[in-house]
Amino acid sequence: MFFIGIFGQLTFYSQFFSIIQHKSAKDVSLFGFICGLIAISSWMLYGFLIKDKLLIVANVIGTIGALLTVVSIIIYS
Repeated sequence: MFFIGIFGQLTFYSQFFSIIQHKSAKDVSLFGFICGLIAISSWMLYGFLIKDKLLIVANVIGTIGALLTVVSIIIYS
């Protein structure tokens, strides 16, 4: 589960690297990634509340990736 939890969060990083590589976020939904950032950061906070290491680690990785993606969308839009 640890591997799958982390692997699932890598989708944010793949979009981030694509935006950076092409220097364009033309076809990327800012609203969708903001919703994803809110959702994943909520799960991260929940993990901290219940002290679940798997939730914390996987969602910290995902929150960072989602935040990087949202920032890159704003910069390259």
